[in-house]
Amino acid sequence: MSRLKTEFAGAAFKNPVVLASGTCGFGRELAECFDIEKLGGLSSKGMMIHPHGGNDGIRIWETPSGIMNSVGLENPGIESFIEKDLDWINEKNVVNIVNLGGHAKEDYYRGVERLNDVHLDLLELNISCPNVKEGGMNFGVKTEAARELVREVRKICRHKLVVKLSPNAEDIVSLSRMCEEEGADGVSLTNTFLAMAIDIKKKAPLFNNGYAGLSGPAIKPIALRMVHQVCKAVKIPVMGLGGITSWQDAIEFIMAGAQVVQIGTGTFMKPDISLDIIAGMEKYLKDNHIESLDEIRGIV
Repeated sequence: MSRLKTEFAGAAFKNPVVLASGTCGFGRELAECFDIEKLGGLSSKGMMIHPHGGNDGIRIWETPSGIMNSVGLENPGIESFIEKDLDWINEKNVVNIVNLGGHAKEDYYRGVERLNDVHLDLLELNISCPNVKEGGMNFGVKTEAARELVREVRKICRHKLVVKLSPNAEDIVSLSRMCEEEGADGVSLTNTFLAMAIDIKKKAPLFNNGYAGLSGPAIKPIALRMVHQVCKAVKIPVMGLGGITSWQDAIEFIMAGAQVVQIGTGTFMKPDISLDIIAGMEKYLKDNHIESLDEIRGIV
C-alpha cells in the first residue's frame, strides 16, 4: 500500500493508522483477532514508573455516540512492560509507540530515563495525568505549567518525543506551540474530554472521581477542529485522534493536516475496524487518482 506510506518524526509508517493508547493494551489481545502487522503503528497502554491499580468503582459507561471512562491509568509498570511485552511488540512490523504518564514530574523523569535504555520508535508523553503534587491540576491544562515538564523531559529523553495533548487545555494552540518551542518532535491530540454522568437513583456522580473522560464519535467534530487549529499553528507533525471510526473520518483528519491518525473507541465497536479504515483510505486514493497522502494532507 505504497500510497499510504507516511513518515512521522523519522519513523516510517506503512500506513498512517495507529491504535490509540489505552484501547489496545500492548497489542497481544488484538493480535488474536487480526493481523496487527497490517497496522501502521501501535501506542501502548499508558505506563508509569511504578505499577498502578487504577480507579475504583465504575470504569466504563456507554453514552450516546461514545463511551466515558475512568480507568485511572491501571498499568503493570515500566519494568513489567520491558520484561514481558517490549520484545514481543518490537518483533512486529509496526511502529512501536510507548505511552508514558505520571502523577508528578519526578515520575516522568524516572520513566524517561528507564526507557532511554530500550529500543522503541516514538515516546508519547501523556501530559493529561493528574499532577498530584500540585493540587490535582493536569499538566496539560495550563501551558506554562506544562513547559517545565516538556523542557526537562526533552533534555533527558534520547527517543523521538511526541507530546499527547488534552482537549481540556485552556489554549491548545498555545500548548502545542510550547511543545514545539521546547523541542518536541511531534504532538498528538486529542485525549478524552472531561465529562460527567449522574446516578439519579443514588443522586450522586456515577464515577467515584466525579468526572470521567468522554471518547468516541461524539467528540470527533471538536477533535477535528482542534487538530486543524494545531496543524495550522506548528511545523512539527501531528497525530490526530478523537472519534475516528471510518475511513472518511480518517481522511478528514489528514485533510486537516494530521500526519498520522489514531483509532481508539472504534476498536471497542469492532476490533479490526482499523483494517476497514486502511482499506477504505487506500480505495479512496486509488479511485481519485491520488498517489500519496501528501497530495491532500493539510489541503483544508
